[in-house]
Amino acid sequence: MNNYSHKPKDFLGKEVKIFIDRPLGSKHPKHSFIYEVNYGFVPNTKAPDGEEIDAYVLGVVNPIEKFKGICIAIVHRENDEDDKLVVVPEGVKFSDREIIEMVKFQEKYFKSVILR
Repeated sequence: MNNYSHKPKDFLGKEVKIFIDRPLGSKHPKHSFIYEVNYGFVPNTKAPDGEEIDAYVLGVVNPIEKFKGICIAIVHRENDEDDKLVVVPEGVKFSDREIIEMVKFQEKYFKSVILR
């Protein structure tokens, strides 16, 4: 039985507060890639990997420290348990293809699909 507090799908369509720990342009602490979007986590949550639920913040072109937006999709990793939320400014929309393009800098290492 899973002992985490939220499932990523619980956030779909809802406003979410994200703390950014890997801002746009920062380098991954263990791997060589650069974050092409702001990337962070939902505080006070627990994902299957034991960490907070992670999120890509799309539609923001400057590095930020925190963000409040709408979860429009989930990047579901079929070969990893660590799904990611896709959070955007209110009223912003992206197609599945656009999301895949924006997050491929990290998701290219996984078999990922977009869930709505």
